[in-house]
Amino acid sequence: MLYYLAEGVIKNLDWFDSDVNDRFRRETRRKIKEASCGFNEREEGNYAFVHYIRDEEIRMGLIVENQKKAKAIVPGFLDALELEIGELRVTEITFDKMERCLNAADREDYVEDADDVLNEFGLGELSQRRFESRREMILPEGAPKEKMVRIAEDYLAEGSLVPELDRIFAGRKEEGGTGHPVHYMIRTDVPETQEVLLRTLARSLYENKRLDSRRCRLIEIHPGGRFSWEIFEAIYRSFGGGCVAVRFAPVDESEDSVFLSGELDAIRRVCSIVKKYRNQVLTVLLLPREAEKTRGWFYDSLEGVSLVEIREELAGEDRARAFLQRNAEEENIEADEDLLGRIEEGEEYSPYDLNRIFEEWMSRRMKSMVYPQYLDITTAYEKEERKKVRGSAINELQEMVGLTEAKDVIRKAVKYYKMQQIYRDRGIVQDRPAMHMVFMGNPGTAKTSVARLFARIMKENGLLSRGHLVEVGRSDLVGRYVGWTAKTVKEKFQQAKGGVLFIDEAYSLVDYHNGSFGDEAINTIVQEMENRREDLVVILAGYPNEMKQFLDRNPGLRSRIAFHVPFADYNAEELCQIASLIGKSKGVELSEEAMEQLRIGFEIACRIPDFGNGRYVRNVLELAKMNQAERILEIDPDRVTEKELRMIEAEDIDVPKSVVKTQHKTIGFAV
Repeated sequence: MLYYLAEGVIKNLDWFDSDVNDRFRRETRRKIKEASCGFNEREEGNYAFVHYIRDEEIRMGLIVENQKKAKAIVPGFLDALELEIGELRVTEITFDKMERCLNAADREDYVEDADDVLNEFGLGELSQRRFESRREMILPEGAPKEKMVRIAEDYLAEGSLVPELDRIFAGRKEEGGTGHPVHYMIRTDVPETQEVLLRTLARSLYENKRLDSRRCRLIEIHPGGRFSWEIFEAIYRSFGGGCVAVRFAPVDESEDSVFLSGELDAIRRVCSIVKKYRNQVLTVLLLPREAEKTRGWFYDSLEGVSLVEIREELAGEDRARAFLQRNAEEENIEADEDLLGRIEEGEEYSPYDLNRIFEEWMSRRMKSMVYPQYLDITTAYEKEERKKVRGSAINELQEMVGLTEAKDVIRKAVKYYKMQQIYRDRGIVQDRPAMHMVFMGNPGTAKTSVARLFARIMKENGLLSRGHLVEVGRSDLVGRYVGWTAKTVKEKFQQAKGGVLFIDEAYSLVDYHNGSFGDEAINTIVQEMENRREDLVVILAGYPNEMKQFLDRNPGLRSRIAFHVPFADYNAEELCQIASLIGKSKGVELSEEAMEQLRIGFEIACRIPDFGNGRYVRNVLELAKMNQAERILEIDPDRVTEKELRMIEAEDIDVPKSVVKTQHKTIGFAV
């Protein structure tokens, strides 16, 4: 559906003249409502309503099937109201504004019931509930190709975006044509860059009549968080002719992620709705640059849907210098060596990196060359923002189940790094502190998930430039032949520049005899940790005892570790909370009896060493879903309700064989 606002000046009605009494006004409202109802009954699939009349001004809302209908429907509606309008203006509006107009019409008694109208068009879900992660915009008109190409160049995306712009501007949609030949995936780590590329793409498509609507809605999905799939589909249902962008923030791509199943389930749900509305709604997926597994899962789940990828590129030394040179020319300032010298040989830079370098140089240049009296003055914003740890990632970390000690250490670490940044900006000379960490905890305690959030926290607080996570193990670092290992390690450090390099089970590097390639890997890691401490954090992760022994045997590594972050095993209550979260992400509920059964089982499991923590919860729920399927299939299909399909009962809960075997006997509810 498309939504429009029609405004004009009434030529034949003095509505709120001072001589008009309330009775006349009520009678006129009644006539407008009756005439509107009669008109809308004849206009099946479209809807027009008055929501504002003051003096000679009238405003009307339109809910229509397509763009052409927007202007065509107004004359007939005005005839039904017996109104003559001059200077009519019709503009597209967002759903939210249309809903506000409809509610205003309800209050003024120009329509019978706003909720009934929305329900008639299948939009009731959107009006009854709200969720924070949604934003709708109206794209500006006019998108000359030259301007769109320049934006692609400004954001180092010309390699993938310009060829697609060529295809878009090559030909407009034929009259009466339907559907979208392709949908899109934008991959970059910076949300602002994602949105610029999204707007550039959508404006170009609208300019060439590949989109009927200038409306574009951004939806953010965090697997494992609270989210309504009913509202998600309602948005698609309401967005025919427009563009929906889905920003998917993977919790973790590692195999032992607590929320891995929830992530896959969320991707499948998104893709099922994308495919269902593929011809009516254009979808643009927004993913981080390094989310290779997530990208693969989307491709697997979107079989039959063609995707064009738009990817932000990284600039090498020459390209980065040219980027800064061009920015300086646009400001009519000569790029000096202080600016160009900030580009290091062999490094790669994102647009975010380069713009930050340029802005810092501009600020410093302004204060040092034009107004030197302000050189040591920081902005009020900087003073205030540096006091606190900000961003959405820190909130997500705090909302995670348990992990009290880990949360406390990470918050202290971020504040410590922010303080070092203040020292540097004030010109107080200090050695650059080590930013590297050790995560110590058993499997399934969300170490990788927290590492990913930590990278985002550092990025959102200006302490890392990209904020992505690169996860490696022994097989990713140790080469098969002499000379390969050092080169491989350096490549991984380069890949992680601006983010976090997460080395899982780091002690496995020394599980071999002295002089092995593992020793070469460790020596290179120590060297790179020292050389790249400006914009990279290394996190060594593994079991507590093994990590302690590993660091004791490698003093070079130990001396470069700033923070030791403990990840305690979850207790039974925390495991129940995790079970509830995973259940919601899978679209199932747990009855009170089922939760009590889980609590009993978790109390038993917590007494067993290395029971698996979050991974164990996932296994229990997977087994419960299989037991539920077996139970439900024994019921007459006609008698199964939707609630029964979603509900896990106590009888579905079982203890995995691994727990029973470890105990050598059956305890409690185990079968």
